[in-house]
Amino acid sequence: MPLPHEQSPAQPENSVADQDETIPPYGGGSSQAAPSAPTAGTASASAASAGAATLPPRRVRTLDLLKAKSESRRWAMLTSYDQYTAALFEQAGVEVLLVGDSAANNVYGHETTLPVTVDELIPLARAVSSATSRALIVADLPFGSYEISDEQAVATAVRFMKEAGVHAVKLEGGVAVASRIKAITTAGIPVMAHIGFTPQAEHNLGGYKVQGRGGAGDALLADARAVAEAGAFSVVMEMVPAGLAGQVTAEMAIPTVGIGAGADCDAQVLVWQDMAGLRTGKAPRFVKRYADLHSVLTDAVGRYVDEVKSGEFPEPERSFD
Repeated sequence: MPLPHEQSPAQPENSVADQDETIPPYGGGSSQAAPSAPTAGTASASAASAGAATLPPRRVRTLDLLKAKSESRRWAMLTSYDQYTAALFEQAGVEVLLVGDSAANNVYGHETTLPVTVDELIPLARAVSSATSRALIVADLPFGSYEISDEQAVATAVRFMKEAGVHAVKLEGGVAVASRIKAITTAGIPVMAHIGFTPQAEHNLGGYKVQGRGGAGDALLADARAVAEAGAFSVVMEMVPAGLAGQVTAEMAIPTVGIGAGADCDAQVLVWQDMAGLRTGKAPRFVKRYADLHSVLTDAVGRYVDEVKSGEFPEPERSFD
């Protein structure tokens, strides 16, 4: 089954570079700086793209993504944590929706992804899966829910499948979690791997930094090979030098998903609040803002407040006799 987008997406504006350790890729914090303005013409181009986008008449499956790689067709992934964005993103043509542990930052207001729990993510994942009929829904296994043992990892993954209705799970790590991936896939649950910069290990990695430079490139290649051999159907590469990510993509039979990993990956993912400009302040270099949703909502709420205080709202036509 063909995926909806036959044309390759535009190349990203920025290449991978060192990440300021004070700017978490997943949002959070209390920065009050104004967001950067979207590129001229972005709004009209995005609207045209959304209007033209179509998804297959049935649910996207992991085999569809593998076929897309074999046919050199790219696909898009975005985070989603609620029914409205899930339905909207699916309508716009997003093939894969990630209920990420980034909800810790973007829903619950934490500084990092570490505090969010399985019990907090399952209701969000259930909302996303219930609101969609075509996109593939992937849920992150949060920190602490799979590290102890293969059995713990399977039990957590089963909860997301049964209680939230997702179609796959994602976990962070390479060689070190290969046995977890194998155990989960053996239980019949598809797994998306995540290598390179892994936010759950930020303290161990020394902050938000590009991974895989110099001699560390061999370790990243080993991670990619390990997760593929363990049965992962795709692998996210975060904050990895573009050349190395391209090398992994060329070698792997499974699709690669880039976030700060250059343009050669088979797919791309962003946190939707970053992509749409809802998050304010300085963004990671790999983020491209396609809108200024923060300004749009601030203006709308401000006008509502003004009309309530002036008595202009509600108007007679919005009142009952």
